[in-house]
Amino acid sequence: MGGYGSGSQHGKPLADSAKRLDLAWMVREGLAQPGGVRAGRLHWTCNGRPAGNISYTCNMSAPHSATLELLFMVTRHATGEKTEYVQTVRLSYTVPHFGGKRWWMHCPVSGERVGKLYCPEGGDIFASRKVWQLGYESQRIAKRDRPFEALFRLQKRLGCIHGWEQPIRRPKGMWRKTYERLEKRYWELDEECGAQMHAVMQRIQG
Repeated sequence: MGGYGSGSQHGKPLADSAKRLDLAWMVREGLAQPGGVRAGRLHWTCNGRPAGNISYTCNMSAPHSATLELLFMVTRHATGEKTEYVQTVRLSYTVPHFGGKRWWMHCPVSGERVGKLYCPEGGDIFASRKVWQLGYESQRIAKRDRPFEALFRLQKRLGCIHGWEQPIRRPKGMWRKTYERLEKRYWELDEECGAQMHAVMQRIQG
C-alpha cells in the first residue's frame, strides 16, 4: 500500500514518508467495495522491505453510515512498549457530474473530507495532511535545483539520459505535437538551468 521511509521538512514529517491510506486505491483494488463489506490487511514497505501493516474492515453496505475501521499496533522506539489502537474513520460520497459516486474519508481529528489519511513515523493515529502539517519531498529541493529536477523528470518521461545539456529525442509512438510541446519545455528548462549555473559561478568567483 505504497512506500514508507523517514524524512522531515524543516523538522516536520513528510507526506511522502508517512504511512498512507488511499480509499480510491482500495476501491480500485477491490479492497473496499461500495455496497458491501471488505476486511483484510494493508502493508507498507521501506526500501523494498516490510515497514508495517494494519488490519481493516471497510463497511460500505449502508452508504449513509459507511465506515473504515483500523486496527494497528504502535511500538514506542524509546521503550519498546507496544500499544494496540482501534480507529474508526467515517466515509461519505459525492456524485460527480458524469455520474457514479466518489468516496471520501473524513479526518478523525478535523472532520475534513479527504481522499487520503496519513500516519507519520512516531504517530499513533491516521489523520489528514493538514492536521499533521505534512510537507512534501519536492519542497525540500532548493529553488536553484528545481529547474534541474524538472529537466530530469522530462528526460525520464522521454526515456532519455538524465543530465543537463543531454540531448533528447522523440520516443517511438509519441504524438509529434506532444513531443514538440515537451521539446519546447525542455529548452525553457535548459535556459533556466543555464541561468542558475551562471549565478552559482558568479558567487564562486566572488
